[in-house]
Amino acid sequence: MNQIHMSNALKPWALVTGAGGFIGHHLVSYLKAEGYRVRGVDIKLPEYGRTDADEFLLLDLRELKNCQACTAGMDLVYHLAADMGGIGYITASHAGIAHNNSLMNLYMLEAARGHDVGRFLFSSSACVYPHGLQTSPDVTPLREEDAFPAEPEEGYGLEKLYAEKLCQYYMEDYCLRTRVVRFHNVYGPLGTYDGGREKAPAAMCRKVACAHSPGTIEVWGDGRQSRSFMYIDDCVEGIHRIMQSDYEKPLNLGTDELVNIDELAEIVIAASGKTITLVHDLTKPQGVRGRNSDNTRLRTVLHWEPKLALRQGIVPTYHWIASQTAHTAPGAMVAAE
Repeated sequence: MNQIHMSNALKPWALVTGAGGFIGHHLVSYLKAEGYRVRGVDIKLPEYGRTDADEFLLLDLRELKNCQACTAGMDLVYHLAADMGGIGYITASHAGIAHNNSLMNLYMLEAARGHDVGRFLFSSSACVYPHGLQTSPDVTPLREEDAFPAEPEEGYGLEKLYAEKLCQYYMEDYCLRTRVVRFHNVYGPLGTYDGGREKAPAAMCRKVACAHSPGTIEVWGDGRQSRSFMYIDDCVEGIHRIMQSDYEKPLNLGTDELVNIDELAEIVIAASGKTITLVHDLTKPQGVRGRNSDNTRLRTVLHWEPKLALRQGIVPTYHWIASQTAHTAPGAMVAAE
């Protein structure tokens, strides 16, 4: 076991898996600010900054013994670790994603049960929702109960839906108190912005940052496919609120501010101050035609919902990515949506 030990305090222990990744890195910092002792675990350290975790374990959670090691002594488990990425990655890696995530999810649940963890939160995804409900850019916002009858995203969405049911079964059969959060798209600073695993906002920010002005950027698809996007600060607050709540079924966590991909590009361009023209590539993966979050149940359960508008959140996101790509020649990097 490879461990980085940092500090100690007599407060509740929270484990964050995937703490080397985007959401996990931010969640560790949020929980520390809330007064928790935090153990992070991942196969890698955070790429864009030092972790605030009291302990950080470098472990492969596809092995049961490692899941047992990291859950020992924990009061709360936030299970965010996953093999995931943007639409280009998840459409090309069905077997690997399903294999890796299924092992991690099952072993983490079993380890949490074995150590009598107080609560276990599983990070699911809007990819669990049926394709048949997402065929129009003017999509009806997706309600939690819409996940069945099932027709999820192949690979990534299917294993997430299966893991949601595992959480239900472990709660019913073993009294493990589980919480399930269905993320809609999350963006913000300190996230992956290149290499093929980045999501649409980060990819768009990188493309604009690396483009000439005046210049062009490539948009995957016709640009009319629609999504909602949630800023990272709202995301981690929502995760914490859901963990603290008494609600035991899956909950959407996202904004209901629907924009199409061309509108996302224009918002990024406005933040950059550049003059950019969009060029569309219809041969690239586009995902579902439209997806938006119905936040009715989230508001009812938490009396709260994500609040930061996309135009506000894109500004710090763009400028952070622009600072990271300042050494890159304009136009040199064009990757996943």
